[in-house]
Amino acid sequence: MGSRAVVVICRDEDVARRRFGVVDEGIGACYTRTGRRFFDDAELEQAFLGEVLAAVDGADLFDALESDWVVLDCELMPWSAKAQELLRRQYAAVGAAGRAAFVETLAALESASGRDGVAPLIDGYRARAEDVARFVESYRRYCWPVSSLADLKLAPFHLLASEGGVHVDKTHAWHMEQAAKLVAAGGDLLQPTAHIEVDVTDAESAAEGAAWWTDLTERGGEGMVVKPLDFVVRGRRGLVQPALKTRGREYLRIIYGPEYTEPANLERLRSRGLGRKRSLAAREFALGIEALERFVREEPLRRVHECVFGVLALESEPVDPRL
Repeated sequence: MGSRAVVVICRDEDVARRRFGVVDEGIGACYTRTGRRFFDDAELEQAFLGEVLAAVDGADLFDALESDWVVLDCELMPWSAKAQELLRRQYAAVGAAGRAAFVETLAALESASGRDGVAPLIDGYRARAEDVARFVESYRRYCWPVSSLADLKLAPFHLLASEGGVHVDKTHAWHMEQAAKLVAAGGDLLQPTAHIEVDVTDAESAAEGAAWWTDLTERGGEGMVVKPLDFVVRGRRGLVQPALKTRGREYLRIIYGPEYTEPANLERLRSRGLGRKRSLAAREFALGIEALERFVREEPLRRVHECVFGVLALESEPVDPRL
């Protein structure tokens, strides 16, 4: 698991300044999903962008797209590269407190194991201690120290835009093909995004997709994002949700807490209301595409910002915290 990263790569510094307002002799920028600069270290960022530029050049993507710039949607790993404070204050704190508490609790219970009614308590607290251990193992799987470019991994999966196009007329298979070209032409920084194409109307194909997901998550993978083959799909009820995260059992332990798999907790989670979340996803998707199209058409920056501020406003709307 990593952090969502939007990477802007330009053919040269002049294009970066003229088209994107990049300063300090840069060839692009790397942003978080909310539009903040991903890297605090300017030197590390430029080294990172240089590697991506070499991959774009090596894949002849500029010439193929007839563009001097590209914007890529990627996963940047490890998760800890951008979430150190979150890990320290939230996940690591929960894991450390849980481990310490259950060690003392189990020691006290085991000292009284000969008393009536204590054995079921010991079994219950042992199970809870195992849940905490799984929680710690889950978040540690996605974290490793980052001290240089060699410690980072970038997995591109979507070509957001280039000069003259936002590419929503292409299928997701096409986008994955472009990502594969980048990985093949790049160095150790880039890594492929695993994917599979499934025909949901065919039982055998659907079963293969389910088995692929099961194998992926059992090997420690976060899960998968399910998307329709066409980039934009409309059904009887309007715009189809563009993407659906389908995460694995142990990754969800990070999100919902160490004991989320207990029957009572699972029952509570099943009562979540998903309608509002789905509506927000569809509206943010539409606004994001509109912002990119306005930028590509070189409309005034205020027109692009109208869409961007709309997305940020939707991000601030309250939703079910269990989602």
